[in-house]
Amino acid sequence: MEVKKINFLKSYSSILLLLGGIIIGSILGLVFKEKVEVIKPLGDIFLNLLFTAIIPLIFFTIASSVANLEQSEKLGKLFIIMMAVFLGTILISAIVMIVAVYIFPIHQSIIVSKIPLETIESESIGAQIAKLVTANDFFELLSRKSMLALIIFSFLVGFASLQSGEKGSSFRSFLDSGNEVMKKLLGIIMKLAPVGLGAYFAYQVGVFGPQLFGAYAKPLGVYYGACIFYFFVFYSIYAFISGGKRAFVVFWSNNITPSLTAVGTCSSIATIPANLDAAEKMGIPKHVRNLVIPLGGPLHKDGSSMSSILKITVLFAMFGKDFTEPSTILLALGITVIVSIVEGGIPNGGYIGEILAITVYGLPMEQALPVAMILGTLVDPIATLLNANGDVICSMMVSRFSEKTKW
Repeated sequence: MEVKKINFLKSYSSILLLLGGIIIGSILGLVFKEKVEVIKPLGDIFLNLLFTAIIPLIFFTIASSVANLEQSEKLGKLFIIMMAVFLGTILISAIVMIVAVYIFPIHQSIIVSKIPLETIESESIGAQIAKLVTANDFFELLSRKSMLALIIFSFLVGFASLQSGEKGSSFRSFLDSGNEVMKKLLGIIMKLAPVGLGAYFAYQVGVFGPQLFGAYAKPLGVYYGACIFYFFVFYSIYAFISGGKRAFVVFWSNNITPSLTAVGTCSSIATIPANLDAAEKMGIPKHVRNLVIPLGGPLHKDGSSMSSILKITVLFAMFGKDFTEPSTILLALGITVIVSIVEGGIPNGGYIGEILAITVYGLPMEQALPVAMILGTLVDPIATLLNANGDVICSMMVSRFSEKTKW
């Protein structure tokens, strides 16, 4: 019992510290009201450190991941089916969340901000797309306003390094080393998160008052309700698609350990061993489970897809923007797919996805990012449950479509 307690505290220590900082900051805001503005610079320092670390972190993480792909792995039928299943479930989960926020709308009572949005020049669609996915000069990639362009550039650098063979080995080692250093740097910065977010939340509560708590309560209620519905209903549907009633029974009788591991560790990567063990017990072919589950850990995240939609909806309500435009929804779906990929293997990678969304929609970064980070912290346990458990059910569907497996 004592071991389980220690493991639980170790797994959730970062979340507990963040929540502790938020709670203490809220109390300070309630007690001292506008006077807490004196500690706001602590929050600003944390956010500035995070902003400066994000750019090199994204470059090294994506470039090194692509550069170290096994060249012997061919994009055959299995790989194509796997990516199609990943993409399909990510989009379905995002659509479920969109429907949820339409049924239970998040109104503009969240935080009525009078801060103007970043201006977006009125140009043609083609020109806007070109600006979104590329930069005019190399130094412009070093700005968080060119986040998507940086992601694409990082993929290209990684692919070029992969194609360079033996001659590019030294550069690949540089990318690997840089990736490790930047992950450690982000870990160091995130140790300041309880103080930084606590100071920010104290300022928010002191300025906007106690109604701030009710503002977060409804989005969280909508998210947890939608996730529970998706987990039981859609994962059951996916199991039936994989092989009818027998696959349904096989899945739900073997996913208990992975589910508890996901909730207990709050990490999709840490759940991979439990997922592989469960997939073996389910009878999923070895070559299928050994490809789908390890790649699914960093690349396939239904829970993160749903949380991405929730954060975008909350931020739109916060700044009085309309989320009902078809182009806005389509862009949100695209962002969820990118977020699912970007988060993989990056500690606190959800924050990078939030920065991307905020940048693309032209929202004020300093005001929008802390709100998105707080939401991300509060939804993390159930999001991880969907992220990790989704890899098992995806391996079942891939096995069905590629190997015609029957349970």
